[in-house]
Amino acid sequence: MSDFVFIQGLKVQTVIGVYDWERAIEQLLVIDAKMGCDISQAAKTDDVAHAVNYKTVCEDIERICHQMKAKLLESLAESICQHILDNYACTSVALTIHKPNAIKQADGVGVSVERSR
Repeated sequence: MSDFVFIQGLKVQTVIGVYDWERAIEQLLVIDAKMGCDISQAAKTDDVAHAVNYKTVCEDIERICHQMKAKLLESLAESICQHILDNYACTSVALTIHKPNAIKQADGVGVSVERSR
C-alpha cells in the first residue's frame, strides 16, 4: 500500500525527561506521524467516516503526552504508535518526536520509530 495520512509539526508542551528539573516543567515536543492506510474508500465516497481523522489523531497524541509524562522519548513514541495501530485503520506508523530545546548546540534531538501490524 502506498497511501498515507500524515501529521507534521504537531507542537505539544508537556512533562518529559529524566532529570528532576525536567519533571517540574513542561517542554516543547514537535511530533511528525506518517500513517499507512487505505484511503480508497474515503476518496471514493468523499465521506470523513471512511477516513483517518487526523484531528482526532492529533488530540489523541496530545492526550497521551500529557497523561504519560514519560521520562524517555522512546517510551512515549512506542505508546503513541501502539495507540494509533490499535485505534485507527492503519497498517503502519512512522513517528518522529523532536525535542528542539534539549541541547542548546543542536537544532534538535529526538527519536524516530516505525511500527506496523
